[in-house]
Amino acid sequence: MGEPQKIAALVTGGKASAGPPLGPALGPLGVNIMEVIAAINEKTADFDGMKVPVTVAVDPGTKAWEIEVGIPSAAALLLKEAGIQKGSGASGTEWAGEIGMDSVVKVAGAKIDSLYTSSAKAAAKVVVGTCLPLGLKVEGKTPKEITAEIDEGKWDEKFA
Repeated sequence: MGEPQKIAALVTGGKASAGPPLGPALGPLGVNIMEVIAAINEKTADFDGMKVPVTVAVDPGTKAWEIEVGIPSAAALLLKEAGIQKGSGASGTEWAGEIGMDSVVKVAGAKIDSLYTSSAKAAAKVVVGTCLPLGLKVEGKTPKEITAEIDEGKWDEKFA
């Protein structure tokens, strides 16, 4: 088997199409573009409306292909948890939404491998830090207040 050719793109979950960036990149590789797009949409359906990194690897000899789906950014996951499309745009002064600590733990768990931290508590603090520019409160408090509570050990049972 030859070295697979890889195409990486950011697609909207469940809504990839044969247009750019994927179609024009896949075309020259000789694969069935619609099959690949359908598979991407199936694999990213859970991330509806979010930007999802995907990589398509194609074997130039056999035309066999596989799809790797990455995890959306912490910001995209947090906005989904809050049920809003975008952050406040006025960081720290206007609040666009609120999430609970369970959402913070969920997003931290999904992103821990890419956050360069080994502990759930440290990952949660990174995620809470992402809430500030988005204008998200956590448990009704500002990210700064929640970070202080995490440092004090108030939420330790969530990170066990």
